[in-house]
Amino acid sequence: MSNPTQGAPERANVISIGDKPATIIGNDVKAGEFAPHFVASANNWAPVDVVGENSGRVVIIAAVPSLDTPTCDMETRRFNQEAASLGDDIRIYVISTDFPMAQKRWCGNAGVDRVQTVSDVLNAEFGVKYGLLVKERRYLRRAVFVVDRAGKLSYVDYMVKLGDQPDYDAVLTAAKAAL
Repeated sequence: MSNPTQGAPERANVISIGDKPATIIGNDVKAGEFAPHFVASANNWAPVDVVGENSGRVVIIAAVPSLDTPTCDMETRRFNQEAASLGDDIRIYVISTDFPMAQKRWCGNAGVDRVQTVSDVLNAEFGVKYGLLVKERRYLRRAVFVVDRAGKLSYVDYMVKLGDQPDYDAVLTAAKAAL
């Protein structure tokens, strides 16, 4: 198993956890760049190449620390509601470092069935490639990305604080514009 954190840049004081500065592993990505490919784990532990498997579709990727926190719970439920009005050409993924079986259980309990949850727990490949992995906690900082049909990032938003919600209207507008 490869270790994507080995040799990856570390950036101090990018965010705070409570009142303490945290270190982020990896560099931020920017709109206009090709979305880095990564492999995460589906709820049954099967590998998922989110970018590669959705070629020709628009993909919203929401990175959250843990589904078991109030802000992440709210965000995932909101994206699940919004997914109902989006066509099959837009897919929404929520990714965290929760174990896949915990994500599956959470989705069942919350009635979340329109977004797909995937886990970055095994290799943290997504976290490193997108500049999201919080070194001190080994979970992801909150961010949202829109990948257009050609595989380019058309929208990138890193939340300043872990408890901040994304601008849902801006994300959905960017996703629809990418169609």
